[in-house]
Amino acid sequence: MEGKKKILTYSGLKALESELENLKVVKRKEVANKIKEAREQGDLSENAEYDAAKDEQRDIEARINELEAILKNPEVIDEEEVDYNKINVGCLVRLLDQTYNEEVEFTIVGSTEANSLKGKISNESPIGEALLGKEAGDIVLVETQAGTMKYQILNISRAPAA
Repeated sequence: MEGKKKILTYSGLKALESELENLKVVKRKEVANKIKEAREQGDLSENAEYDAAKDEQRDIEARINELEAILKNPEVIDEEEVDYNKINVGCLVRLLDQTYNEEVEFTIVGSTEANSLKGKISNESPIGEALLGKEAGDIVLVETQAGTMKYQILNISRAPAA
């Protein structure tokens, strides 16, 4: 995994940089204060607040390390240079799910930005992989755990800025 470039959109890059800055500047200070207050309560062996603060500190440091690794070697997609005639990372794709006869919309992003609840799917996911390089009007079959899904590509456009 070391050395593998992480694909990011420009807005995704900015969001990760902002999160890293917040963790380093704000969250580290907050958790240090929680640890200090918990220590002042005395016996640490049965101090739930101290244990919780130490767990939070560990989680923050792990996320900082994860973000620094991602931001160490990113491949940033320049949305200005994306060809919107074919699906690529940074595209907003409107599809007709022919299995359920409903329209769905996805933004294709790198794996670090993927968030299905926000309609952002990874270029490495089954649907993302199947869509890459396709054009409006194409029919795409996607093998999923739920079976084969059939999509018709209705429209490809620039993803809105986050």
